[in-house]
Amino acid sequence: MQQNYTIINFFESENKEYWLEKIKESDWGAGAFLYEIIKNGSVNELIGKTSKILLLIKDKELISYCTLAEKDDIQPTNLTPWIGFLYTFPIYRGQRYSEKLLGFAEILAKKEGNTHIYISTNHIGLYEKFGYEFFAMMKDMNDEDSRVYRKKL
Repeated sequence: MQQNYTIINFFESENKEYWLEKIKESDWGAGAFLYEIIKNGSVNELIGKTSKILLLIKDKELISYCTLAEKDDIQPTNLTPWIGFLYTFPIYRGQRYSEKLLGFAEILAKKEGNTHIYISTNHIGLYEKFGYEFFAMMKDMNDEDSRVYRKKL
């Protein structure tokens, strides 16, 4: 099957304003938060200076996005890196784009010398199908319980 998409790093893209507006179009509160932290310049402070915002695109359409970040909503912690803000637009769901994006992020994390990768979520049964295993219950920045999953790279 021919690959009909590209994955780019938002910070290295030529048209950041365009892609930022596409992120803003997501119908998800966390997507709106990601838009705001990019817009107001607080990405480095909140998720780390070497963090990446990965965009899975086809032509000029944003299909899916996520972060590969030093930090996430579980802070403070020495665990790193984190997958965050994973989102696929509704019309593209069920086509395994999130799996492709996760796989790409995992390859990057491994190339950077990491042995594990983490996800903080309240979903049960979603990330397990991608090889993630429940690691621990931890408190997020709002002092609420969050399920932390880990995958060996």
